[in-house]
Formats: sequence, C-alpha cells, structure tokens
Amino acid sequence: MDKKNALRAGALAAGTTLMMLLMSSPASAVSRDDGDDPGPGLSVIETLGLFVVAPIVLYLVIHALVVVGDKSHKKKDTTSSNIDTKAQAKADAKA
Repeated sequence: MDKKNALRAGALAAGTTLMMLLMSSPASAVSRDDGDDPGPGLSVIETLGLFVVAPIVLYLVIHALVVVGDKSHKKKDTTSSNIDTKAQAKADAKA
C-alpha cells in the first residue's frame, strides 16, 4: 500500500512540475519593460563579496555572539556545580 501512495505522490509532483513549466512564460531578459532603468553590473569581486563573503562574516558574527552568550550562562549555573561527591568530600576532610 505504501508503494502505491509513493507512486501516486511522485506522479502528482511530476505532473504539477510539468504543468508549471509548460504554463510559465520564459524570462524576457531581451526586451525591457517600460520605465526599466538597470544600474551598472557587478564585477566578479563585488559579486563574491556580496554573496559569499558577507554571509560568511555575518554567520561568524552571529556565532560568536551566541558562544559568548552561552559562556556567560554557564558561570551562573548553580544547580549542579555546587554538588560535592562523597569521594571528593572525604578527600577534602582528610586534607
């Protein structure tokens, strides 16, 4: 029964994708719209900086902020850090 449902779902997805491709019009990059005034294009360096370097730097900044926030939270944890085990308590009593 699962094979039948999977086949039906695959056929539906393929049919939907095919219909969307057939019904959509191609991108009209050759003809300009009225009032269209594109700016100058980006160079390779600008494109890499904008779409590769900037997201990586943004990720690293957010990651650093989360790590710093997490480290300060561990210092305030009083539930398990103040529990002494019996072996440690005996060692402290002998010393």
